[in-house]
Amino acid sequence: MSIPKEPRQLMINLMYLVLTALLALNVSASVMNAFFTLEKSMLTSNAIVTESNEKVLEAIQAEAEAYEGDTLKQIALEKATEAKVIADDFDAYIEGIYDEIFAAAGGEDPKKPGSHIPKDKKNKDITTRLLVDGQPKQGIEPLGPQIYAKIIETRDKLKGLVSAEKQEQLESAMPLGRNIENWQETATLDKAQKNTTWTTYKFRQMPVAAVIPMLRSFQADAKTSASAVMNEMFAESKGEIIKFDAFFPVASAKSSYVLQGEKYEADIFLSAFSTAASESTKIYVNGREIEMEEGKGIYSATGSKLGTNSYNVKIDVTNPLTQETESYEQKFEFEVGQPSIAVAADQMNVFYIGVDNPVTVSAAGINSNAINVSMTGDGGGSISKTGGSSYNVKVTKPTPLNKFAFVTVTGGPKPVKVPFRVKRIPDPVPALAPGVHEGNMGNGTFKAYQGVIAELKNFDFDARCNIQTFDLVRIASRQDPVTAQNKGARYNDKAQRLVNQAKPGDTYYFRNIKGKCPGDAAGRSLPSMVFTIR
Repeated sequence: MSIPKEPRQLMINLMYLVLTALLALNVSASVMNAFFTLEKSMLTSNAIVTESNEKVLEAIQAEAEAYEGDTLKQIALEKATEAKVIADDFDAYIEGIYDEIFAAAGGEDPKKPGSHIPKDKKNKDITTRLLVDGQPKQGIEPLGPQIYAKIIETRDKLKGLVSAEKQEQLESAMPLGRNIENWQETATLDKAQKNTTWTTYKFRQMPVAAVIPMLRSFQADAKTSASAVMNEMFAESKGEIIKFDAFFPVASAKSSYVLQGEKYEADIFLSAFSTAASESTKIYVNGREIEMEEGKGIYSATGSKLGTNSYNVKIDVTNPLTQETESYEQKFEFEVGQPSIAVAADQMNVFYIGVDNPVTVSAAGINSNAINVSMTGDGGGSISKTGGSSYNVKVTKPTPLNKFAFVTVTGGPKPVKVPFRVKRIPDPVPALAPGVHEGNMGNGTFKAYQGVIAELKNFDFDARCNIQTFDLVRIASRQDPVTAQNKGARYNDKAQRLVNQAKPGDTYYFRNIKGKCPGDAAGRSLPSMVFTIR
């Protein structure tokens, strides 16, 4: 083609060349739509794998509950549960990055409401800035290398749940991170890409629409990898239908305290008893064999001697699988006394707000139908029967100095009124993990924690306090402090990024910590924590 001599025509030709180049750089709308069609397909697959994993976990749990004494089944359940937690943590991490990219791309396209397609779906600068280059001047690290490290970390955690001899076999069934460390050997690269990084290869100058299905594929790989671990744990949890591995004689008495002249009666049976072993089990009390019915023997004796009475139990069991017979012996005691009423808190002489306070009311020699137990005094308490001589007390407010809540028992020879103090649950201690409250810490260890917990120390009741809010402050060398406000116990995205930036010499402050315990009307202020990264 000849070059035009007229300047105007030369300019027009150059404009056509530029336009052609720009068109070549643009990705067609059909290709963009294909990316989001792929994302929807992967989301559907993820949901299917998630449902499948839950069913496998339920099956393992059913096995563990059916054989509570089987250590292998309990271990399999713990590891399968941990595999799900690891995969869920990775899924949430990638979801956070997805949300950040989606927001940076302008959110949902207003022209396509309900489509979940970002407005600036063709933008390549967003993905390059967030994932590859970062913002060094603002101290913001790129997310791509962090994704790379998270994939390797998650894969290694999942592999570590199985024995060393099975890891190689498991790895072949785990798509997450497969060949990620030697990715250049498996990728088709030209000479210009020979020395590039995984992050650059995956994300540089990739449109938002192309990166989104990549993130979904990472989530799918994590769930599928967790599924491989769960299936391995399910195979390990399956065992013999009949197992005899946790024998212990048990005496279930109607009352371990009887009146003089009354009979003591107890059901004696073998814990975790299998009906298949009924003909292979014999029970002896003080050397005399007693009859069995549905796996238990009935023993009765007259309480003629005041004080402690005892009897010896021997159980012979023949394992129907091995034909081996083993014997198990245990001594049991019961008290013979005279009529009386006693009230005792099962933990201590204090009731706590927000938790169940178990109380035992003993009424020997008195018809239980004639006994009436109630709460009086301060503390806003109520009491309810939970079975036999067991009761449960709930209180709502602390008792003032020299004031008490009373458990009152009537119906006996004379009323019994027992005083108790009422207190709030003690203040919990904030920690990254049990016992981890402050001090020097390696950056790898620091990054492994997922948030702040409220630790109740030396508290005998079953209670759990929760973290409501806290501020995380990072002070790096020669840099201004950076603060992330966090709601809840788990790190939010901003706080997690501060944690991921931890380097030797950095100092992290956890301050303005608020926690709430059962029974609290509002949150409590908890002590601050300081950690120095080494």
